[in-house]
Amino acid sequence: MSLSTVLFLFLAHLGVGIVCTLLFVGREAGVKFFRFNAGLAAILLAVALAFQFDPVLAVAEAALVLYWATVGRMLARARPLIVAVIIGAGLTAIVLQALTVSAAWSLPARALTVASFLSSAALLGGACTAMILGHWYLVIPSMEVGLLQSIVKLHMASMVVRVAVVAAAVFVAIATWEPGMGPSFRYYITSVSGIFFWQRVLFGLFGPGLLSYLTWETAKIRSTQSATGILYVDFFTVVVGEVLAKYILLATHVAV
Repeated sequence: MSLSTVLFLFLAHLGVGIVCTLLFVGREAGVKFFRFNAGLAAILLAVALAFQFDPVLAVAEAALVLYWATVGRMLARARPLIVAVIIGAGLTAIVLQALTVSAAWSLPARALTVASFLSSAALLGGACTAMILGHWYLVIPSMEVGLLQSIVKLHMASMVVRVAVVAAAVFVAIATWEPGMGPSFRYYITSVSGIFFWQRVLFGLFGPGLLSYLTWETAKIRSTQSATGILYVDFFTVVVGEVLAKYILLATHVAV
C-alpha cells in the first residue's frame, strides 16, 4: 500500500465519475459548462496517470482531451462516439483496477470491490457535478432550477447505492472471517485503528447523506445559491470519505 495508489484511485474515480455524470445534465447548461467539466476531468485523469500509468485510462484521457478541444467547435457528428469511448474506457479501467487490487481475495470480496469502485466514481462525480452546476446559476441565471434538482436526485441515488455497497462489504468481511486469516475486520473497527473507519462513515456516508437531503429540500424552493453553498460542504465530505475508503481498502482488504 502507498499514498500514490490511494491518490491514483481517488483521482481516477473522480475524473471518470464527472464525465459519466455529465450525461445526466441537460444542454441548457451551455457548451462552456461541458467544456469546463471535461477540462477538469482531463486534468484529474492526467494527474492520476502521473501517479500510476494505466493504458486503458490513458485511452479515456486521450478521448477526453479530444472532446474538450472540439466540443462546441467541430466534430459534432462524431461526438457521441467520442463520449462512448471516454465512458467505456473509463468504466473498464475502474473495473480492471478493482480486479487487480482484489486479485488474491475471495470471489465475494472481488465482486464487492468492483461495486465499491463503480459506486465511488458515481458518488464523487455526482457530488462534484452538482456543486459546479449549482455555481453555474451565477453564470446563466435563467437556467431552469429543474436541472439542479435532477442532478441532486442523481447524487442522492448514488449515495444510497454507496451506503448499500459499504454495508454489504462490512457484513461479508465480518461473516466470512475464519481463525488463521489474520485480524478480523470486527477487531479492526473496534480498535484504535478503527478511527479511520468511523471517520469514513461519519464524513463520507452520514455527512453527505444529510447534506444531499438538505440540498434537495433547498432546491425544491428554488434557492440555488443556498443549495450551492450546501453542495460545497457536501463535496468536501464526499472527498474526505472516499480518500479514507481507498486507504482502508488497501489496508484491510475490505471495500468500504
